[in-house]
Amino acid sequence: MMNKKKLYIYRLFNFRLALIDYYLINELSYFFLFSVGLFSSLGITLSTISDLAYKITEYNLPIKIAIKVFCLKLPEFIAYALPISMLLTTLVTYGRLSHDSELIACRSVGISIFRLILPALIFSLMVIGITFVFNEIVVPAANYQATIIQEQFIPETSFSLQRKDIYYPEYEKSNHQTQKSLKRLYYAESFDGKNLRNLTIISWAENQLSQIIVSQSASWDQTQKLWNLVNGSINYFTENISNNFSKQFDYLQLPLAKTLFALVSQERNPEEMNIAQASQYLDLIKLTDDDKNIRLFQVRIQQKYAFPFICLVFAAIGSTLGASSQNIGRAKSFGFTALIVFVYYLFSFLVNALGLVGVLSPFLASWLPNFLGLGLAFWLLIKTSL
Repeated sequence: MMNKKKLYIYRLFNFRLALIDYYLINELSYFFLFSVGLFSSLGITLSTISDLAYKITEYNLPIKIAIKVFCLKLPEFIAYALPISMLLTTLVTYGRLSHDSELIACRSVGISIFRLILPALIFSLMVIGITFVFNEIVVPAANYQATIIQEQFIPETSFSLQRKDIYYPEYEKSNHQTQKSLKRLYYAESFDGKNLRNLTIISWAENQLSQIIVSQSASWDQTQKLWNLVNGSINYFTENISNNFSKQFDYLQLPLAKTLFALVSQERNPEEMNIAQASQYLDLIKLTDDDKNIRLFQVRIQQKYAFPFICLVFAAIGSTLGASSQNIGRAKSFGFTALIVFVYYLFSFLVNALGLVGVLSPFLASWLPNFLGLGLAFWLLIKTSL
């Protein structure tokens, strides 16, 4: 009895050494690399090349810069291609094995369908790791550099728009209040990387307008932790209108928070941030009580965690569908891939929208498509094994 138990444990922990696993992973690897190249090329050709051609003709973007942008955008499309390639690869590979009766031969000697698709799941776990690292290290940095090098040629990039018409509310919460009240309102026409231009600061005290500061420029003094304001005026307001007055200044230092400078210096959208950067930015915008922007970043952060696991979902669905039919050739595999990807991403878009408007939590809005996809794959697997 003890020998049988040891033999079972040995087989359980040594399944990776089986010849069939090496064979299936080898079959998956070659077509997976082909699929990544195919979908990456199609994606960047359909999306980036037409956009760059427009910018070359409309904004005189130099060819040299356009080539650099093309290369920098390639990692983003490779990242998008990895899950889709996983789906097509498993469909084609297991469809061919089923068509050639190789899976039937394996099952005739006692190998279960669960055991046959296990190499695909193991392979998808490796791809998940690659996708996560790629999305964290390569894609955000490349997208940010692509935005930077276009800035001087394109008048309205996301980078330049963030530096114009800057609005920031600062709230406070007193001991006897349950809701936050507006303490200061900041507005600047632009930010040049160091100075806020044409700044206006409106302050309230006990729900009464108390002060309006207008300044030609303002900068942050990192050493003294103060704002440096140049060429402006301070307008003081009281309950008695006759006591209102204003005062001009050439230079003024104020003990205000650094938050606004931290926000405008970030200069990145969610696609140009990794998880750590997005989390830091989320901590900053939480101070603004901008619920819409807060939810956006909460959902995007969860999506960055959830996205690599689409590879596991697609591997489970693709391998099960491929193994369940002997009539899935390459043409049908491409068709199934297009249909599944369309349905999956349409559902993801709808669920993410519910997360952005607050109907679903950021976690559910990002992970629900994966959970349902794995549930569907498990149901297909159970049905196929009967």
